[in-house]
Amino acid sequence: MSPGKRLFDIALALVLGALLLVPGILIAAIVLVTSGWPVFHLSERMRAPDEPFRLWKFRSMRPDPGDAGVTGGDKSARVTPVGKVLRRSRLDELPQLWNVLRGDISFVGPRPPLRRYVEMFPELYAEVLRSRPGITGLATLRFHGQEERLLSRTASAAETEAVYCRRCVPRKAALDLIYQRNRTLCMDMALICETAARLLPKRR
Repeated sequence: MSPGKRLFDIALALVLGALLLVPGILIAAIVLVTSGWPVFHLSERMRAPDEPFRLWKFRSMRPDPGDAGVTGGDKSARVTPVGKVLRRSRLDELPQLWNVLRGDISFVGPRPPLRRYVEMFPELYAEVLRSRPGITGLATLRFHGQEERLLSRTASAAETEAVYCRRCVPRKAALDLIYQRNRTLCMDMALICETAARLLPKRR
C-alpha cells in the first residue's frame, strides 16, 4: 500500500469514526438487546496469502460453532431480524473502521477472503492479494448483487460452496485484478463515492 493511500485511509477512518461513534454505540446496544452476546462477530480473513487477521463486524446471525464458508441460502434461517437490516444497509461492517486504522484492510480493495479459499486457489489469491483488501471495491460494486442472488438460492452448505467456487471466485478475482492494474487515489475516491451513493435512501 502506498503512503498516500495509507494516509487517506487513516484520515477518512478517523473522520467517519467520529461521525459514526454514536450510531455505532446504538447499533451495538440494539444487537445486544435483541440478540444477546456477543455483539461482534470476528472472522479470520487473509490480507496476504500468509497473513491472517480478525475482521470485525456487528453480529447479524445466530452463532453456530460448526459454521464454515460463505453465507448462502443454507444459512438464511440464522440471520436475525436486526441482522437483515444491518446486512442490507451494510451497517454490519461499521466496526471494520478499526481494521482500517490497524492497517489490516483499506477502504478500497478486494474483499478479504477466508483462509479456506486462499488455500483452495493459491495462485489466484497470490495475485489478488497483492492489493490490500478493502471494505468496498470494484468487485463489490459490480458483482456483489449478483453474488447474493446466486448464493441465496443454495439449499445446502455443499451447494453454496460449489456455486461460490465455480461462479463467484473467478468473477470477483477478474474484477479485483482490473482494479489492481488501474488503481489510483482518484479511482479509490470514485469507488468510495459510488458506495456511499448506493447506501443512501432511494428517492421515490
